[in-house]
Amino acid sequence: MNDAPLPPPRRVITGLDAQGKSCVLVDGPPLSLGGGGGAMAWRSEALPADNAVQQDITPVPFDFDLMHGGGSMFMVMDYPPGMQAFWHATDTLEYIAMLHGEIVLELETGEVTLRAGDVLADRGVIHSWRNDSGKVARAAIVILPALPAGKGRTV
Repeated sequence: MNDAPLPPPRRVITGLDAQGKSCVLVDGPPLSLGGGGGAMAWRSEALPADNAVQQDITPVPFDFDLMHGGGSMFMVMDYPPGMQAFWHATDTLEYIAMLHGEIVLELETGEVTLRAGDVLADRGVIHSWRNDSGKVARAAIVILPALPAGKGRTV
């Protein structure tokens, strides 16, 4: 069993320099979301995003209001062995790419195991996560606002 933490991913953010030429603005680790194994790569306050902004984002702790704020989020989430999340739904569209390991997506009618290389479009339905693998898993997640599915968000 390998439950050691994974090294932080590298966060590279582009923009424009003082002469208006494309450049790298940020090259380093993502910003911690404060506990829970999540790290923020980038977020926008609204959609469409304002790409004219040339400074880095402000670190903020994660909460569900942040993901329902009307903008976008791009984050990396680590799921430790034995992790069991709670059942919830969000008014979001989430694109998830498994980068390392595996996690189980639980739905009301069954479950599916997502492994490194798998991709998921979670369309705001009631779900939960768990990690049965005995190893740390990592996913890249893009979160966008969406109209509710069914009864809508529970968090």
